[in-house]
Order: sequence, then structure tokens, then C-alpha cells
Amino acid sequence: MPITERCDIKKAMQHDGLKNMTLQQMEALLHLIEERSFSRAAKKMLITQPALTKHIQNLESTVGARIVNRGAEGISLTPEGKVLYGYAGRILRLREEAREKIARARGTASGIISVIASTIPATYILPRLLTSFRRSFPGIQVRVRAADSEEVLEAILGGEAELGFVGKKPSGQRIEAEELWADRLVLAVPAGHSWAKRKCVTARELSKEPFVVREKGSATREIVEQCLKRNTGTNLEDFNIVAEMGSSEAVKEAVIAGAGLSILSVHAIVRELKHGTVAALSVRDCRFERSFYLIYRKQFDLMNHHRLFLDYVRSFKLRESGTDNQ
Repeated sequence: MPITERCDIKKAMQHDGLKNMTLQQMEALLHLIEERSFSRAAKKMLITQPALTKHIQNLESTVGARIVNRGAEGISLTPEGKVLYGYAGRILRLREEAREKIARARGTASGIISVIASTIPATYILPRLLTSFRRSFPGIQVRVRAADSEEVLEAILGGEAELGFVGKKPSGQRIEAEELWADRLVLAVPAGHSWAKRKCVTARELSKEPFVVREKGSATREIVEQCLKRNTGTNLEDFNIVAEMGSSEAVKEAVIAGAGLSILSVHAIVRELKHGTVAALSVRDCRFERSFYLIYRKQFDLMNHHRLFLDYVRSFKLRESGTDNQ
């Protein structure tokens, strides 16, 4: 028997264990990656943490390889895990498609929608939207995972999520992008700062102050970089950057703590503006504005529960204060 044929048989034998993979194990993997925590994933599945850990261990035993990395930086997928994660999402979506067709036959609306969103929509917009959506459609469950804008696009293209929300319009022929909501970015300063009573500062003044930025890949950072360069001739590299943060919440907390100033979405500081812990200023000659976009693959087959959700999203209005107008 040729060596290549023997290798193929060996590989097939190694992967025979996949036939023992269960839907609950796939759900455990999806929830673990969405929540980035064993305890939160277990809580979402209404099982104990040891039970969820056992599901992941059994899945790794079935695959014959480690599928998740457990480290100080949190939970992440191995190369084998990324492959399995993509297929698990597809398999579970097929199950939901069957469920939806059965529900449609009964005249009810149900299903699960996988959503990935950049920081501002995921943290400050979607929670309010989903709360009101749930009242109207209790049978439809929406699972949201937060990521930066580049990761959102990759997840949509890779089939890891069905719908995405981002703060910049993506390019490419494979993505449908629909403009939804306007956003305004402002300079956030702590209440005790000498600028707190001012309305406006120049980019040159700002460049001398300790400054906190979002990580690369963030749409917020990209908007700031482009606007500064286009309108003021300055770059972030010219600023006194003291910290780089992975979320708007982290940036906001750094500003409140006095670590530095930053440019943030007005939606991120609604509560702080109301309570007077931060002040919002503008940067002269540089109005930071953008829109949030709904994205999904052009080839994605929208089912009834997706259409109901999209219609609701399109009708959901935001005031600049960050409150919804339902």
C-alpha cells in the first residue's frame, strides 16, 4: 500500500472521533468564545462551570488537539479551534434554520441570531435595542460578541457571525453595508482639569497633554487619525500618548482617573456628562463624525427571524445624548 494512502487512512482514523461530537459541546465552545470566560459561559448555558469545562475537554479529546488557549490574557482559539468554531457555528445555525421553519409552520417567530459588534454599538447601543426588541419578540434570542472593527469584518467574512455592527464602512464585494446611526466624537477631559470649562481647544494644545488612545484596528482611532491629519496637519505620533486601551470603557476610566485626555464617542460618556465627572470639548477645525453600519455577507440567506430583527434595527432611533427614541 502506498505511503500516502496509509497516511490518509491514519488521518481518517484520527478524525473518526468527530462523529461523537455533540451539539451541546459545540454550544459550549461558542459561548466560551463569546463570553471569554468559563464562568460567564457556564452561566449563560445554565450549567455549572465544571460541566462546561468537561464539555470543552471532551471536545478536545474528540478532535485530538487543544482547541482553546487558557492564559493570563484570557481565552483564545488555537488554529484547530478556529476551524472547529467556524463549523460549529454553521451547524448550530442549521439547527436554528430547522427550528425557524417549524416555528413558521406554527405561525410563531423564534430563532437565534449571532451578532458581532465593535465597542460602541456593543456596549452602549445594542443593550438598549435588545431590551426593547426582546419585549416584542421574546422567541428570538440575539447573542452579541464585542470586538474591534477589523475583527468584526473578519468574523462576518469567515462565517463566525451572521450580522455585524461597525463604526466604519467596509470595502469589498462580499459585504452588504447599510448606514444606520450617526455618531459624534468629542474630547473627554476629567472634571478637575483646567480645560473642563472650555468649549474648544486646538490640536496643537491637545498634542502637549497626556493622551489615551484606542488600540490599532479600532474605528474610533482611525477616525481620529484621519481627521487630525486631514484638517490640522497633525498625527497621533506627535501626541504625548501615555496609554493604549482595548475598549472605550477602559479609555473612559483612564480619563476619569486623570491618566490623560482622549477622544471618545459621545455615546460612551452620556452618564459621566450627566453626573459631571467628565466634560466634553471640541477640537478646533476638526469635527469628528461618523456613522455606524450594519454588515452581513451578500451570500447570507436571511431567514424570518433575521428579517424581523433587521426591520427593528432600522427603526431604532438614537438621540445624540445616547438615549433611544422608541
